[in-house]
Parts: sequence; structure tokens; C-alpha cells
Amino acid sequence: MKIHLETERLFMRDLMDEDVNGLFAMDSDPEVHKYLGNKPIVTLAEAQKYIDFIKQQYLDYGIGRWAVVEKESNNFVGWSGFKFVTDVVNGKTQYYDLGYRFLRKYWGKGYASETAIASLEHGFKELNLEEIVGIADVAHKASNTILQKVGLLKRNEFSYDGTFHNFYSLSKKEWLRNHKNSY
Repeated sequence: MKIHLETERLFMRDLMDEDVNGLFAMDSDPEVHKYLGNKPIVTLAEAQKYIDFIKQQYLDYGIGRWAVVEKESNNFVGWSGFKFVTDVVNGKTQYYDLGYRFLRKYWGKGYASETAIASLEHGFKELNLEEIVGIADVAHKASNTILQKVGLLKRNEFSYDGTFHNFYSLSKKEWLRNHKNSY
């Protein structure tokens, strides 16, 4: 098991087949999917298909969402990190999307912000990314707050599959301006 990032309370590591039950518990919850524009999964096979997709991202792009594990309990609590997007979204393609998703019982603990901050630092310092993007349904107040809190800048609002979303991004130059002492 390779741990990519470590925060005060969490480990971020590759998603593994052993995460299928935790992923299923998270992605079968209708509340978790409320603002995602898709329906909750209903089978373990769907959860495994998602893990397989992420594992392919690791191979193809050297990056993908990472499992988030609580240090104290060693429990799978969700995923966070980057996905390389090749589809066209809001007129943009070939970009790194910062995302996070957690089991509902772990909401409100600050894990999304904690992992997003660690991911941004890793993305700019270690991966040398030029830009990181974040997208959130305009009605998803928590996700919009997190993206703004960690420093992403709202660029515009756009319609995706009939739902309005906020498009955020942060360039390495913008990030460096706010993190002069971290380099």
C-alpha cells in the first residue's frame, strides 16, 4: 500500500479492491449523490468498476482519486484528489480536477478541506501542475465553500446536463503568490 499524502488526521493512498465495501457504502447513499448529477450505485460491481476506472487513471496519467483513511481508526472515509479530465467541460479539456467525496458520517469534520489543501500543495509542488480546476453544482453550498476556502477562484458559471455549476481554477502562479514561504 503506497501512501501518497499524509495530513494531521488522514492518509491518502491508492484506491484498492479492498475499498469496494466502503466505496459502495458511500456511493449507494442518495444524500452523497444529491448534487452529482447521477444516481447512487446499487451493486458492489458498480463500486468495483469505479475502482477499476481510477486504477486505470493511475496507469494512464500517473494520478487519480485517492482513498482517504482516518489515521485514528484506519477506516476508509472517502476519496479525494485529482482526476485527469479528457472530456470537454465548460469549453475546457485535458485538465486536473480536484474532487472529494466522503461517507456521510464523516461530513462536517473538515476532511474535504484538509485533503484538498494537501492535494493542491502536492499538485503544485510535486507534480508541477500549471493549473488545478474544481467544479461544483451552484446549489451545493458546502462544496463551493470548500473550493473557495482552499483558494480556488470562481471563473464562471456554466450549464452541464441542465444543471448550473460553478467553475473554479487556480494557477500555479496564483497559488505561489499565497504560499511564498512554502517553496
